[in-house]
Amino acid sequence: MLDIKFIRENIDQVKKNLKNRNMKADIEGLLKLDKERRKLLVESEQLKSIRNKASGEIAKLKASKKDCKAKISKMKTVSQKIKKLDKKVEAVDTKLSKILLNIPNITHSSTPIGSDASSNKIIKEWGDVPKFSYNTKSHIELGEILKIMDFGASAKITSSGFSLFMGDGAKMVRALINFMLDLHVAKHGYKEIWPPLLVNRNSMTGTGQLPKFEEDLYKLKDDDLFLIPTAEVPVTNIHKNQILNEEDLPIYYTAYTPCFRREAGSYGKDTKGLSRVHQFDKVEMVKFVKPETSWDELEVLLGNAEEVLQLLNIPYRVVELSTGDISFAASKCYDIEIYAAASKKWLEVSSCSNFTDFQARRANIKYRRTTNDERRTTEYVHTLNASGVAFARLIIALLENNQQEDGTVIIPEALHSYMGGQEKFTP
Repeated sequence: MLDIKFIRENIDQVKKNLKNRNMKADIEGLLKLDKERRKLLVESEQLKSIRNKASGEIAKLKASKKDCKAKISKMKTVSQKIKKLDKKVEAVDTKLSKILLNIPNITHSSTPIGSDASSNKIIKEWGDVPKFSYNTKSHIELGEILKIMDFGASAKITSSGFSLFMGDGAKMVRALINFMLDLHVAKHGYKEIWPPLLVNRNSMTGTGQLPKFEEDLYKLKDDDLFLIPTAEVPVTNIHKNQILNEEDLPIYYTAYTPCFRREAGSYGKDTKGLSRVHQFDKVEMVKFVKPETSWDELEVLLGNAEEVLQLLNIPYRVVELSTGDISFAASKCYDIEIYAAASKKWLEVSSCSNFTDFQARRANIKYRRTTNDERRTTEYVHTLNASGVAFARLIIALLENNQQEDGTVIIPEALHSYMGGQEKFTP
């Protein structure tokens, strides 16, 4: 959420940001409500000052046993006016909040300006795109031949858009979970979290999924709870409504969770196989940092996600997202896309984002800073997150890129110890 004071003092910047993002918000209506709110607060404070002064005078009259009925009656009228003003302020606050929650974060000055993904910039490439002298099979075909996936069974159990791993396939998923968590904990310094898979509306609002993206979420019928679309939501909200100590920052968390997304409006697009599924596994990284370090922390975060792919020897590229493609809450974002040989496509497996203080304001996450003159002040932290990485599309590339002419699929060396020494999948 943007600070109302920031919007008031930077109207042109906020409007330009909306234009660059191809988004709309009632900024004029917001400013009108803000002006009305401040006027009501002044009136209320003036009346409260009169009431406080009168309370002292009434106390003196009572002490001297003088008549104070008229003054008490007058103050009852003043109190009623204050209550009415407070109700008006509350009503204005509700309207203000509705508009504020739908205004996106300000994009960083380095973010490419463009209307959609065509304006994204490729800033880095790693690894060699595999080339084959024989006919390759898709991950769907390989999954069936190797008997490690069964999309027919998952559709029968649930519906299309879900996956079922079995045997060595299930073993591979477990291996990926442990490999990524061990890497991020032991080498990158993250603390492992095992969060709830259901979160409340406030948590979804805090990280920016609500109110804008409710149609993309799975919601429970009888409770106002949602299945998480990413571990970012429960992990970020660990510190909701808290004031952290400066000496405890930065805080790094990592978590493995299944993730659930309805993908509303995407039906018919890449619906076969693992490319676009409604439930997928992911290891997430979340950071809480001081504002002055957040941009350096973003580059480190990106490197942490990249190392996963380097160790698995998956060719990838890093894409800097444009203003028309970046997420609602992010100020700057890098996508990591991996290459899948049989599909001949670049598939996104991670988004590395700096949200600045946007999520922290919504979730009320602050820290105590000690100034040069030893005064203690409170400021909002900056939050960042990245997938480290998402499994579904990663598995597409692992199978398609490592397939051999004899029908086997080589398992990356980094996973051998997690697979009990197994080095390949065999039909």
